[in-house]
Amino acid sequence: MKKKISKKIKWGKILPVLSIFLGIVLMIYMIKVEDEPGALPLLLIIAGTIWLIINRYQTKRQIQ
Repeated sequence: MKKKISKKIKWGKILPVLSIFLGIVLMIYMIKVEDEPGALPLLLIIAGTIWLIINRYQTKRQIQ
């Protein structure tokens, strides 16, 4: 039996992963260029992780 998941939640899985990936890439760049991580890459990684956790909870809640 296939459950329907809204398009909003499907996009909600892609965007946080993209945010985390961008944060990691920026972190690596900042460490190589300036020898210290900046606040923006850390913020992107934390925000993307929290966003992903919230979306997983909403997906599980919608399926049940």
